[in-house]
Amino acid sequence: MISIQSDVPIEDARRRELPLLEAATIESLIVALTDGLRVAYEISYSSLVLCDPDHDIRHLLRANGTPAEDFDNLIMMEALSGMAPQYVALNRPWSGAFAACDHQLICPGAEDARSIAILPLTQRGELFGSVNLCSTDSDVMNAIAQSNELEHLARIASLCVESAINRARLQRSGFNDLLTGWHNRRYLRVRLLEELARARRDGTCLVCLVLDIDNFKRVGDNWGHAAGDEALREIASRIDAEVRASDVAARYGGEEFVVLMPNTDAGAAHLLAERIRNALSETAIALPNGEAVSLTASVGIADVMPLPEAEDLKTVGDSLIARAGVALYAAKSAGRDCVVVEGQ
Repeated sequence: MISIQSDVPIEDARRRELPLLEAATIESLIVALTDGLRVAYEISYSSLVLCDPDHDIRHLLRANGTPAEDFDNLIMMEALSGMAPQYVALNRPWSGAFAACDHQLICPGAEDARSIAILPLTQRGELFGSVNLCSTDSDVMNAIAQSNELEHLARIASLCVESAINRARLQRSGFNDLLTGWHNRRYLRVRLLEELARARRDGTCLVCLVLDIDNFKRVGDNWGHAAGDEALREIASRIDAEVRASDVAARYGGEEFVVLMPNTDAGAAHLLAERIRNALSETAIALPNGEAVSLTASVGIADVMPLPEAEDLKTVGDSLIARAGVALYAAKSAGRDCVVVEGQ
């Protein structure tokens, strides 16, 4: 185990900070803050907790093809309350004995830990997460905390996380729908090719759902554009609550939404479509003027499997969306507020 003096050599501190400063993406920064610091400090466990109430960070990671679930020591939370007693007033690094009853939520894999240092991640004075360093040595984390390094490291980590998230948002801004915050048609086209390539490689099925809100024009006609915008945001939120982390969802245009479901058959897709349809129709949507409107949706479903090796993926993708669109029109013709699977 390493021995740390109260005055850490500047070159050692910089050596540990440099990977954070050099991280070009959220993904590489997560690795640097977890595995990187664990190796640098020669300790048994490290974790990163991030507060992500709107799933913004999770959406950015998913859009890059690396969902949060892929990182073993990343804990994403809607709120930090109740996670650890130290979070109540954590404005500088805290170190002490590791207690499972207090720290198991922020360090779920640190079964043998005996000491812990918690580094706050803050933005404009508000706590939005922490870096947690655990050791099987009961003294080593206190020794680290006695240096001035952890306070500086916490500030560097906070700035790096904020910068990485902002860079990712900027890079993805061309792929986002500004009204709903969902991904847009451009993003869907990129991800459709990626998912088709994966389905071809793995020999799995890809399902496409095309969803359209029934008679949506009446919302704008009766209550104005602001009411229509609010309704679309609520619709997107309800759909988002039903789709899986592995699904690819986008606003295709107007009141039309598309969901790609990798490694899924049409039967499972039909169940998801029914959940979405019920989530939209069961509760009226509140409008800015205090009134409410009840809306329904029609859904068309098509799938593709197997994918011929010689066939162009763009052609396959265009056909998949078009076939789901045909099924959608069949749902409209059947009276709306229903799900139709192509060929059934």
